[in-house]
Amino acid sequence: MMLTKPHPSSNLLLPTTTALPNPSPNPSRVTPLASGRGRRGHHRVCASSVAPAQPASVAQPTAPALSRVDVLSEALPFIQRFRGKTVVVKYGGAAMKSPELQSSVIRDLVLLSCVGLRPVLVHGGGPEINSWLGRVGVEPQFRNGLRVTDALTMEVVEMVLVGKVNKQLVSLISVAGATAVGLCGKDARLLTARPSPDAAALGFVGEVTRVNPSVLHPIIESGHIPVIATVAADETGQAYNINADTAAGEIAAALGAEKLLLLTDVSGILADRNDPGSLVKEIDIAGVRQMVADGKVGGGMIPKVECCVRALAQGVHTASIIDGRVPHSLLLEILTDEGTGTMITG
Repeated sequence: MMLTKPHPSSNLLLPTTTALPNPSPNPSRVTPLASGRGRRGHHRVCASSVAPAQPASVAQPTAPALSRVDVLSEALPFIQRFRGKTVVVKYGGAAMKSPELQSSVIRDLVLLSCVGLRPVLVHGGGPEINSWLGRVGVEPQFRNGLRVTDALTMEVVEMVLVGKVNKQLVSLISVAGATAVGLCGKDARLLTARPSPDAAALGFVGEVTRVNPSVLHPIIESGHIPVIATVAADETGQAYNINADTAAGEIAAALGAEKLLLLTDVSGILADRNDPGSLVKEIDIAGVRQMVADGKVGGGMIPKVECCVRALAQGVHTASIIDGRVPHSLLLEILTDEGTGTMITG
């Protein structure tokens, strides 16, 4: 069933005179702390803190500064809720096209790491692959949303994803102030692949048969961010192109992640595919399966939904489909109750 998220007004006052909305009682979202949200909530009492009020001539904080403090204060319970938890983020598609948007996504990922979350970045790179295929005179082809991958295309996919896009993202994370380790599914047999059932038509497009997360645990526990390109090999060493959504879901399940987030180029699941304003904010597995059966979810959204449902069935707590083109959509989805896309619950 689809779930609604009420937002009754809160009587909790922050340092400003404006009250923030009280988050939903939904257990997958977090209720703000009942106290300690004020400026002095966690300060020690000392002589200066009990001194008489300062004269009116003392400079007061500006409205923009107070607004920023309000945002930080609202995020506190979410930071506490997810601190130390693994969050798997799939990144690709339209969200990678703009250098400015790419930098914004990476900075948000680094911010999450700095406040104690453990992000894992799984990426594709379709636009970049298409660009390089054009340079070698190959016209990209797709079938049911999957790239048709012959031997030459597979070479380009591996070179672009592993050799270029992966290292570019690692570099951006470093510039933003964190440390990252670039990997692909071949490294330490992180992902083992097999041919897709439709291999005759798709070529070297693979499915994930096994995830070995042992190489990821020490990286995550050391405070580094794994950045994973979705190229894997089968038992014989043959390389396969793996759908990034699918790989992210399987990795999230293997790590026992708290959240799986798919950054895509749509706002989320729509109740009416022809109405952009009909975004479903939250839905459970039964509800999303019913939408698929009713034909309300179709096309390229079906693999994303199936990926989320599979991850949830394997123990991931929540999975979200969010629009990576929206600035700070990652932070909005994790650090606010309203979120920004569709959250699917178990």
